[in-house]
Amino acid sequence: MTQHAALIGLGAHLPPRQVTNDDLSRTLDTSDEWITTRTGIRTRRWATPGQATGDLAVEAGHRALKSAGLAPEPGAVDALVLATTTPDHPCPATAPRVAARLGLGPVAAYDMGAACSGFVYALATAAAQISAGQARRVLVIGAETMSSLLDTGDRTTAVIFGDGAGAAVLTAVPDAAAPGVLLGTDLGSDGSGFDLAYVPGGGSREAAAGPVRDPAAHTLTMQGEKVFAHAVTRMADSVTSLLGRVGWAAGDVDRLVGHQANIRILTSLARRLQFPVERLVLNIDRVGNTSAASIPLALTDAVAAGELAAGDRVVLAAFGGGLSWGSIALTWPEIAAV
Repeated sequence: MTQHAALIGLGAHLPPRQVTNDDLSRTLDTSDEWITTRTGIRTRRWATPGQATGDLAVEAGHRALKSAGLAPEPGAVDALVLATTTPDHPCPATAPRVAARLGLGPVAAYDMGAACSGFVYALATAAAQISAGQARRVLVIGAETMSSLLDTGDRTTAVIFGDGAGAAVLTAVPDAAAPGVLLGTDLGSDGSGFDLAYVPGGGSREAAAGPVRDPAAHTLTMQGEKVFAHAVTRMADSVTSLLGRVGWAAGDVDRLVGHQANIRILTSLARRLQFPVERLVLNIDRVGNTSAASIPLALTDAVAAGELAAGDRVVLAAFGGGLSWGSIALTWPEIAAV
């Protein structure tokens, strides 16, 4: 019997350190007005010294399992997928250690590297595992400490990115029309734009163990205007293709949950799709761009605020470095975020 992947749990965690626009303006040539006008961000969270991506992921994972009514123990899930651009170490992957810290036993656990599209890619991969009969339940986590990649003297990146983690639990159900079932996915990439948002050093092309040519090579660089144009176009095309697959019109969608990269990107996306701006789910003002953690953080906030209700037709859309992009459609289930 074909199994379908349904969302049954949702959780999120933010580090305690809050960094406001005013805080940044003390050391950067910027202001609260400049940042807010151009990005929509007012504050963000950065990890405290010694706090890593895995720490945030463990807490978000605990909360998602609790939301799903599951204890963090062996047998709770069959796999863990961790979407991150900022793993605890270059080697090994962070996911197995997160699974061990959660007490999940010897489950399959692996990292998913698709930058800001990571959570959408991870959900799609987890759903495919369930549909193939390889897993009954999967814990999917998006977690980032983007502050670890920032040149805090570069206002083009330092004002944008934040840290955090969000997680979801998917389970197998036999009914394709059940609430929470991922009804369709659309994924894509264009590697010709790999350098529009990337960290040059630290990989095999410029290994951290070798001679350091330029310390800046190990921080994130971004060509903002080009990223903006690609983000709007690629997400719009992905969502349009997805809606065609699931048989929805743009007007059928109750909530569009886009990657929280920039308020102008999100509103431009809505206009391009002829989608009411008021139906966008937004929390970028409070958390900034948290890369792979962005969408689950936004979903958790929306549930807590009563902005998502059971039966809502929801579309997730993301765009990130790679270049990579993707979208997912589902009918929202009755769920309590933690």
